[in-house]
Amino acid sequence: MQHGDPLRPVRIGEGVTRSCAGRTGRPPRRTPVEGGRPPPTGAVLGIPCRVVTGHEHSVRLCLRDTRDVQGGDDMNHRLIAAMAQAGETAESLAGQVGVDPKTAQRWISPGRIPRPRRRSQIAGIVGRDVEDLWPAVLKRREPPWFRPWVEIEREAVALRGFELAWVPGLLQTEAYARATLAGETLSPSEIDELVAARVGRQAILHRLRPPMVVAVVDETALRRPATRNGHALMREQCEHLAACAELPCVQVQVVPAGTPVYPGMGGPFILAEMPDGARVSHVDGQVQAQIIAEQADIATLERRWARIVGEALPRAASLDLIREVAASWT
Repeated sequence: MQHGDPLRPVRIGEGVTRSCAGRTGRPPRRTPVEGGRPPPTGAVLGIPCRVVTGHEHSVRLCLRDTRDVQGGDDMNHRLIAAMAQAGETAESLAGQVGVDPKTAQRWISPGRIPRPRRRSQIAGIVGRDVEDLWPAVLKRREPPWFRPWVEIEREAVALRGFELAWVPGLLQTEAYARATLAGETLSPSEIDELVAARVGRQAILHRLRPPMVVAVVDETALRRPATRNGHALMREQCEHLAACAELPCVQVQVVPAGTPVYPGMGGPFILAEMPDGARVSHVDGQVQAQIIAEQADIATLERRWARIVGEALPRAASLDLIREVAASWT
């Protein structure tokens, strides 16, 4: 749930810097890694806490149903095997997903994959996770310097995040995410890759066992246009946010715009809970982002989280407000 792409250094622990995340600047030319080797899965430079990135944009990427991808044949075999085990055919799959049978047939043809939102539906029907059916798509489109974050995020069982200025990344649309990258010194292909990485990360919301995601956002983030004359874009984003808020694993709460100064004014952060009960945090900033594992610091953020949630509207009232804001973007 991070509001920017992996573009600037991330400080991990004490004095250890790793290029992974951020919102401004260009991707680093190299990624310094302790000992010249990447950290093991589920750890960051030896820190056992396995931090989740904070507020990364996650959006729907408009991939064509017939997009060719490297490793497509292997992914087709995974889908075909899963369909066979679930007793599904292309025709039955098409009926449940709501597409033409010819479209479903293309999904099991060599080198073809469904669009991201269709992948989530298909995975649910055949009883698999998106990552199991299309692993190469998700991994390949992530920037190399950001992959450790993604592995960490996938392990989290709960993510609690506050966002002051942006719609939380895991709950963004493609158009909104692209708008947040406008003005950066990035090429069109770099923007495409960053947006694609965000889309892949949103798949965690549709796993068989998704993490519990609690997102608290300031109302001003919903009322600020992402682009000039971007009313349609913001309406789509707010409608998408409302739809995400109705997912069983997602809870969205809004801090009303009229709220006096409160702890959230200090900036966004994420608290992640790992399977072993460990809690770590990601705190973003203009120059660098930090992974925080010190328990004293985590305790401070926990207290701030409690105070921020105390200022937010309840879940149902927040959903009503989101829909109200969506309707206002006409």
